[in-house]
Amino acid sequence: MLKVKSVFLASAGNIRVEDVDYPVKKADEALIKVESLGICGSDIGAYRGINPLVSYPRIIGHEVAGTVIEGGEGLPENIKPGDRVIVDPYIYCGHCYPCRIGRTNCCEHLQVIGVHIDGGMREIFAHPANLLHKVPDNIPLAAIPLAEPLTIALHALHRTTLIAGEHIVIIGAGTIGLLAALVALHYKAIPILIDIVPERLDYARSLGIENIINPAASDAIAIIKRLTQGRMAEVVVEASGANAAIKNTLDYVSFAGRIAFTGWPNAETLLPTNIITLKEVDIRGSRTSKGEFPEALMLLAKGIIPADKIISKTLSLEEIPAAVKDLSANPGRYLKINALI
Repeated sequence: MLKVKSVFLASAGNIRVEDVDYPVKKADEALIKVESLGICGSDIGAYRGINPLVSYPRIIGHEVAGTVIEGGEGLPENIKPGDRVIVDPYIYCGHCYPCRIGRTNCCEHLQVIGVHIDGGMREIFAHPANLLHKVPDNIPLAAIPLAEPLTIALHALHRTTLIAGEHIVIIGAGTIGLLAALVALHYKAIPILIDIVPERLDYARSLGIENIINPAASDAIAIIKRLTQGRMAEVVVEASGANAAIKNTLDYVSFAGRIAFTGWPNAETLLPTNIITLKEVDIRGSRTSKGEFPEALMLLAKGIIPADKIISKTLSLEEIPAAVKDLSANPGRYLKINALI
C-alpha cells in the first residue's frame, strides 16, 4: 500500500516523522495535498501529554492548507480540484442542539483533527469536503495556516460584540492575544495587552499596540483605570488560560462589561460571583471558531494582519518533531512556527 510521511506521536513525549498509509477518502471527503502547516499550542500539549482529550498514537496538526486533489460530496461550489484551500478543523455532528441552532463549534460530539482524531501533519490528507475554504491567490503559502488561530481571535471579539471606540483588555500576548489586539485596532477599538513576558510586550508595541502592561512590574488595575478615565474596560478577553488571569478579568472589566474566556485552564478557577452580579458582567465562553474563516482570509489577503511579522520561523515537515520539542522546552522562544511541505 502507498505510504505518506506524517508527524506521528506514538505516545506523550515520543514524536517522530513516520510513514503512514495513504488515506482512503470517504464519499463526503476531499483529498488534499498538504503544502503548509502551523504548529499550535495544542500540538505542544499533545506532545507533553497534558491534554486529556488526546489519545495515542496520534498524527497531530490542525492548522492545515494545501491543494485539492479530489473533491467529494459537500465541496463548496467555488472550490474545484487544483484549488488551494485551508481546512476548518472542527468536525461537528450536525444533529445535536448546538448544531441545530448553528453553533457547530459547541457540538456535543465535536472532533478536532490532531486531538480527537488524526490530524493534517502529513503529505496527503482526507477531510470533510464541506469544511474547506478557498484561499485567495495573494496570501503567501507559509502564511495561510495563520488563518486558523486568527479565527479563534476573531471569535472572541465577535462573542463580546466589540465595537469601535471601546477599550478591550487582552490577557496573554501569545499568538491568539496578539492577533486579537491587531484585529481590535482594525475594528478601531483600543486594545490594552497584558503579559508577564517583557519580550512579548515589546514585540507587540513594535507592531503598533501602544497600550501594554506587565502586571508583574506595574499596577495593571491603576493603568487600566487611567486609560479608561476610571471606567475600566468594556471588553476583556482572557487568552492565557492562567487561573490568576481568569480571576483578574473581573477587576479589569467595567460595570455592564463583557468578558470572553478563550484560554483553556488546567484547573478550575474560583470566581467572586458577587462581583459578577454587582457589575452585571456578561461572561461568555469562546471555543474555537464558527464562520470566521472568510474574514480571517480577507485580513491576511489585504495585509491587515502582517503574517510575516507573526511567523517567527518556517520549517520542513522533517524538522517539525525537533521544533515541537524546542517549543515544549522553550515556550517563549518563538511566536509562531509554520512549515512548508
